[in-house]
Amino acid sequence: MNSDPSQSPKPDLNVDFTENLAEGSPLPLNEEKLQPLNLPSPGEAEPSATELPVKVASTLNPQPQETAKLESQIQQLSQQVESLQQQKQALTREIEALEIRKAQKLTEQTQDIEQVLRQMVQEGLKELQQQKQTLEMSVEQLERRRDRIREEMKTTFAGISQDLAIRVQGFKDYLVGSLQDLAAAAEQLELPTTETWTTPSATLTPPPPSSLNAQFAPQEFAEQTRRIQQILDQYRKNPDYYGPPWQLRRTFEPIHAERVQQWFFKQGGRGTIRSMGSRLQNILVASAVISVVNQLHGDRSRFLILANTPERLGEWRRGLQDCLGIARGDFGPEKGVVLFESPEALIQKAERLVEDKFLPLVVIDETEEQINLSLLQFPLWLAFAPDPQQMSSYLY
Repeated sequence: MNSDPSQSPKPDLNVDFTENLAEGSPLPLNEEKLQPLNLPSPGEAEPSATELPVKVASTLNPQPQETAKLESQIQQLSQQVESLQQQKQALTREIEALEIRKAQKLTEQTQDIEQVLRQMVQEGLKELQQQKQTLEMSVEQLERRRDRIREEMKTTFAGISQDLAIRVQGFKDYLVGSLQDLAAAAEQLELPTTETWTTPSATLTPPPPSSLNAQFAPQEFAEQTRRIQQILDQYRKNPDYYGPPWQLRRTFEPIHAERVQQWFFKQGGRGTIRSMGSRLQNILVASAVISVVNQLHGDRSRFLILANTPERLGEWRRGLQDCLGIARGDFGPEKGVVLFESPEALIQKAERLVEDKFLPLVVIDETEEQINLSLLQFPLWLAFAPDPQQMSSYLY
């Protein structure tokens, strides 16, 4: 028979609560001490009316062992919380100390880097200042050299293109005239007979005897002084760019004439004059002196050039050829111009020339720092001395 569940007797749940209240025992109101109720799942059978009051009573009134166990767990958890809080505080302090050390390290590294950068900047500034000073000195030297070259171009190389054209045309005229003269001489040439070969050749006449000591002081040689002044005025006022060899063919400025007059009239043909600042200018002055001496003494004069390197001697040779219109054949041991690298060889050559009744003129380049005293014994010598206030522009 199926009984109606709604008509089954209901359990009296108030009996146990009233008993507990009557005895005065407190209800377990602490949530931590409450045990979960073992309620039946939907699939399980519901407890009977007699079992339910017993279970509720056991849940609300736990046993002393379980209470002690719960209290011990609570104490352990409290201790763990305190230890974790202590660890947290220690970690916080350690983090703060590490941050302080990190800030100190960063500060020290920043200071070191700033110091290194400061030193690098100072060293770089010093190097830049030194380079600036060096560049300024180089620029000043180049500017002085540029001004000197411009001045030389104004005084010595003015109208150089026109001069070259004139010289080329003059050389052309010279070649045409020489060929015409050669053709005329060939037409008039008579072949020698046998009797002509037997006739003795004419003996070479020695140079006429005259005084070997050439003096140019105006008090003693007024006529010679007037002649020298006339030649210098001609070179300065009426330059002849197509004149005969050994005659000056370059522009002769007053500053050059002043140097030459000083050497002739104040030093008597034996002395030192201040350099013009470049070898080309010095060669121009020496060429004027050589030209004047050659016009005064003719074939008796010999010109000895002293420079201590082949490069400088080559520059002297080219400069003399250009200024005097002479050829390479005029240079040599037995020619009009002789080039020397050492003063000893020049002294030997000059002594032989004096013995042979010739008149040597010794020209000493500016780069000769020491002059052999034996060079001062000859009647004519000209030395170029560097200007202490001006840097020479042609030292190798």
